[in-house]
Amino acid sequence: MTWLDKLLPPRIKRSNLGAKRVPEGLWVKCPACDSVLYGADLESSLSVCPKCGHHLRMRARRRIDCLLDAEGRYEIGQEVLPVDVLKFKDSRKYTERLQEALDDTEETDALVVMGGSIRTLPVVLAVFEFEFISGSMGSVVGERFARGVQAAIEQKVPFISVAASGGARMQEGVLSLMQMAKTTAMLTKLADKRLPYISVLTDPTMGGVSASFCFLGDVVIAEPRALIGFAGPRVIEQTVREKLPEGFQRAEFLLEKGAIDMIMDRRVMRDEIARMLAMLLRQPSDAVA
Repeated sequence: MTWLDKLLPPRIKRSNLGAKRVPEGLWVKCPACDSVLYGADLESSLSVCPKCGHHLRMRARRRIDCLLDAEGRYEIGQEVLPVDVLKFKDSRKYTERLQEALDDTEETDALVVMGGSIRTLPVVLAVFEFEFISGSMGSVVGERFARGVQAAIEQKVPFISVAASGGARMQEGVLSLMQMAKTTAMLTKLADKRLPYISVLTDPTMGGVSASFCFLGDVVIAEPRALIGFAGPRVIEQTVREKLPEGFQRAEFLLEKGAIDMIMDRRVMRDEIARMLAMLLRQPSDAVA
């Protein structure tokens, strides 16, 4: 230390040790209205923006908790696991993508099938996990869906599906496309037994999923502003070389054209589906607890 350093005041050292860090997920920005929302408030409103009513995407297990009663649940088809039969590789190996999806979501594939009840009415519920490779439908998804429908037939209870998918899984090639026929065939068996099937479409529901079982429900419900279609709007515009109408492929557009039966707010869906099931099963209104 020189004589000059002794005369000058010491430099202020800033330390980050005492800095307050905001925990991840504490605040969430609404993608529709840009409002900054408190995470706990958003959780209590079932991931629906209290400012503009925008329905944010929801994880599969969280949606199951929102729909099914807490007691008497049992999972169906969780032992069915994906296999890389084709040894597929694009920029990365399919097995690597599966492992990454497993690490990110803690799910073994993009569909969770759960038996249980809604307001004491027994049902089988199948919910897509969009965070698992964009909710794409491969062989495991098709098999779990089929087992869920079979369980509904054996127990003589309604079947409900909640879709959130980018379509067929390209890494499984034609095996993925075969699931479109497999799922629709199982729903035909369900219809033969005169058991109700309710299809719920959320954002997004695209490709082979929307082109197979999604529109076969006795009642087809969509969440507000959900993107629903086969090919994406940009692909269609590039193909037909025309500007698409405002709101094309959104739930409101499909309701206007008669493609879906109703649009329903997520916050009332549990009660409304229970009443609907009671009516379809020809049970008295007091059957819903």
